[in-house]
Amino acid sequence: MIEITPQVLLKAYSCGIFPMAESADDPALYWIEPQHRGILPLNAVHVPRRLERTIRSTSFRVAIDSDFPGVIEGCASARPGRHSTWINSRIRALYQDLFDLGHCHTVEVWSGDRLVGGLYGVALGGAFFGESMFSTERDASKVALVHLAARLIHGGFVLLDTQFVTSHLRQFGTLEVERDEFHKLLDAALKVTADFNRLPRDVDPRRVLEIVAAAVDDGEEE
Repeated sequence: MIEITPQVLLKAYSCGIFPMAESADDPALYWIEPQHRGILPLNAVHVPRRLERTIRSTSFRVAIDSDFPGVIEGCASARPGRHSTWINSRIRALYQDLFDLGHCHTVEVWSGDRLVGGLYGVALGGAFFGESMFSTERDASKVALVHLAARLIHGGFVLLDTQFVTSHLRQFGTLEVERDEFHKLLDAALKVTADFNRLPRDVDPRRVLEIVAAAVDDGEEE
């Protein structure tokens, strides 16, 4: 049995595979490669008008890579409609290692001094693999996703992998592709050099919306 190290994990991502556990109490990890893969095209991100207003407001503060333990704890916590999680202790440790190596990133949404939403994922070449998100206040995870999209667009990323398609993600333009098509997109993305930190961490929310809207306009012209 091959020990799963951060390096093995990155290799798996480059092959289109990611790990999950059956539950938080199950120490085993299983490799997953869906037949149908969710992706959010970065040139077709839809931001609902009400969410635009929320992003423009100052009710939330968005931070990058400042509290990985808090984000993964939020993603692992039970919430209405979900009483269990696939994030076990090995997942936490592995992604903390990836975070320390600079391959795992968080987008955090704060209300005052409270972490109320966020997401984490893995960056490799020009691909970003979204792992999980959470929200304890309305729209917090949606704000995080739009900020992530702007950061990826500005940083030169070409693929945002959502793993699966949910109703939450579908409203932003997430679509499903066959495994073979995903591998073509992934192979192309891995040849790209992108920079997650190119966009300033204190970026103005209006600039975030401008970046996303410009990418959509460019996509419509192609």
